[in-house]
Amino acid sequence: MKYVVLFRGINVGGKNIVKRNDLKQLLLDLELKNVQTYIQSGNAVLESDFTETALQNKIHDGFAKRFGFESGTIIRNIDEMQCLLAQLPFSPDEITVAETADPQVEHLYVYLLNHPPEQSRLDAIRMEYGSPDMLRVGKRELYLLCHQSIRKSKLAVHTSKTFESATVRNWKTVGHLYHMLTDL
Repeated sequence: MKYVVLFRGINVGGKNIVKRNDLKQLLLDLELKNVQTYIQSGNAVLESDFTETALQNKIHDGFAKRFGFESGTIIRNIDEMQCLLAQLPFSPDEITVAETADPQVEHLYVYLLNHPPEQSRLDAIRMEYGSPDMLRVGKRELYLLCHQSIRKSKLAVHTSKTFESATVRNWKTVGHLYHMLTDL
């Protein structure tokens, strides 16, 4: 099965530094196949006969042993990545409005979770926050459309605090990772 593996909290703000080549070597040492990494923020694609849970455990344990700290991992197979991309819950008009607000920044992000988001947590975010930014729910992901930079988005801050184990990727990265999977 083809998988994307997303590591949480590495190479952010000069902390928990793991070079791409070191991450790739770890995954190869764990006997995973066709390993490729993408940019320095903890993204890999690979092939494995393991189930998602077994793969996640193997990578988690190997990572902690090799690098001396833990990093949460989110794993999606190629079919899940295809669905994630196909089910973008924002209309072209909504995306255009956001992009027009500030054409110099990324606007579309995905929070990837290990489990479906709890409705009570989503309700709490919606009660606390109101702005032009939008948050929509997928199966095991949350889609965020920002009208400014994600760094200025109060909705993004609340979402990150509420779903601490999530890892966030911009839409271009998600698309690129999917294309890497199809090319394996």
